Amino acid sequence: MLKPPAVAPDARVAVIAPASSSKPERLARGIEALRARGYDAEFGQFAQGRLAPYFSGTAEERLADFHAAFSDPEIQAIFCTRGGYGSNYLLEDIDLDLIRENPKPLFGYSDMTAVQTWLLDQTGLVAFHGPMVAADFAVSGGVHGPSLDAALDGDLISVSAAEGLRILRPGRARGVMYGGCLSILTSTLGTRFAPQTEGKLLFLEDVGAKPYQIDRMLRQMVLAGKFDGVTGFIFGEMLECASPGAPPDLLEQVILRVLDWFDGPVAIGLRSGHVSHSNITLPFGIEAELILEDAPALRYLEPAVENE
Repeated sequence: MLKPPAVAPDARVAVIAPASSSKPERLARGIEALRARGYDAEFGQFAQGRLAPYFSGTAEERLADFHAAFSDPEIQAIFCTRGGYGSNYLLEDIDLDLIRENPKPLFGYSDMTAVQTWLLDQTGLVAFHGPMVAADFAVSGGVHGPSLDAALDGDLISVSAAEGLRILRPGRARGVMYGGCLSILTSTLGTRFAPQTEGKLLFLEDVGAKPYQIDRMLRQMVLAGKFDGVTGFIFGEMLECASPGAPPDLLEQVILRVLDWFDGPVAIGLRSGHVSHSNITLPFGIEAELILEDAPALRYLEPAVENE
């Protein structure tokens, strides 16, 4: 495990775009929201770029911003502009030694899942599955402040029904939190960048996928052995993951059927990643406990950062 240092309230932070380009007006609103929280936020050199058909820059430019943000001793945290598509072009050339020598919180989700899990698996760097600048900071009420502050300050994060957590199958489990966007995780199977999910407390989320598509991805993970030893499952809000005219609980039925062999707790609804509002920060790589009893709760057992 590699925990980055805690981030000061007035810290200098970098905003980079490892994948797709963003609308300028959303970038402007997002960085102003970061600054309104007290951070000295600045764009990477290529973070505001646009390159056909949908990237923020060439793979070399995006990787240069990525490395620059980690290597700059003045930068204390790194926020991605958005996901979209394209961060997989960076994977092969990420300087893992640079990351190990300069651990910092890297915030992202969606397309960033493969990068975050790769860094966690290879260097031990705690991943911060949380709000992005053009996606969440740019909209009113887009960021869950308590979990973001706790993640950066070194406090323990705790979420419950107020953050959307609901019980699908009761029980209790402990383990190292891990996961991200389901479609991105499945896209890495068969490569050396495949996630090391075995034995983890696993968080999975996605957006706009129909229940049968979620079924297919979950089955692919099962067949790949990626659910072996998992201690508990937590699904996200699963925004727009429904079929027109289908029963409203079809996705829940699908999840429970695919996991009918699993005896541990299963939750759904936690607002982190692709969400309708108030995006919760979930650190991956540290211990947590899932309690699905009368009052569902996910409680972290250790901080995500190191306090001096």
